[in-house]
Amino acid sequence: MKVLVTGSSGLVGKAFQWIVDQIHDSSDHYIYLTSKEADLTKEQEVKNVFQTHKPDAVVHIAANVGGLFKNMNYKAQMYEDNILMNTFVLKYARLFQVKKVVMLLSTCIFPDGIPVQEESLHKGPPHPSNEGYAYSKRMMEVHARILHQEHMIQTICLSPTNIYGPFDNFHLQEAHVFPALIYKCYVAKKENKPFVVCGSGKPLRQFIYSFDVANIIHAVLQDHKVPSGHYICAPPSKDSEVSIETLARLIAKEMEYEHALTFDTSYADGQFKKTVEPHPLIEDLPFTSLERGLKVTVQWFLDNIEHTGNVRV
Repeated sequence: MKVLVTGSSGLVGKAFQWIVDQIHDSSDHYIYLTSKEADLTKEQEVKNVFQTHKPDAVVHIAANVGGLFKNMNYKAQMYEDNILMNTFVLKYARLFQVKKVVMLLSTCIFPDGIPVQEESLHKGPPHPSNEGYAYSKRMMEVHARILHQEHMIQTICLSPTNIYGPFDNFHLQEAHVFPALIYKCYVAKKENKPFVVCGSGKPLRQFIYSFDVANIIHAVLQDHKVPSGHYICAPPSKDSEVSIETLARLIAKEMEYEHALTFDTSYADGQFKKTVEPHPLIEDLPFTSLERGLKVTVQWFLDNIEHTGNVRV
């Protein structure tokens, strides 16, 4: 099977390559695509990719993603970039008769204020803070469902909770909360200043390690009995839901700077909580504890920012 993987230079893409390398499955051939090879917001470039490689399956990871600040301040760009990428990738998957597409959504795109379940995705508007990104991802689920119904392409949408791990974007303004806090704590310690967390720290979030997400992607890609559909991905334990304050304290403790932690409540908190349960198909797979994943991620960040500079900040 020839598999085209988009977004292979990012957080999940790098983890997916590592998973594949560990398995040493010579029966499949993986084409790892980055933005250097093709701009997926441009239709002709997407068409060229499919013409060149003629994949049997696609793992679509590429996306314009970010944390609360980026989602609130770049809604149009987040919508436009993602709706174009998703539309063109799925369109040419259809035109080139791809047999299977596995793609990433997110639990942040679900309706605000109601239980987060697969079937509730389109039952209300998302939280206003990320509506641009959310609606673009929702439309990918619709597109995928239509492709399965009309063209019998096996389409699997995975909605993970907040992903973290090595190779993330640690930019203070654009990153998700986990990497942004790591970098903010690092800078504060280096400059001997307070480690200031924006907001009250009370909102609750669930986190999933990038290598666990990659393992899920690989598992559903290889299992041809998995029905087309939409699957929530989260560690099975409610212990995966922690407050931003708890996360900040864990990071500060790991970086030996816990005494300098403070909160700036003049900033908005965003959505308070969005608790999810993993789909039964997912919950039996192995998961990494938050403590273990955090330790590995912080150490990777420190090693790379101090010795190689190979960190997106």
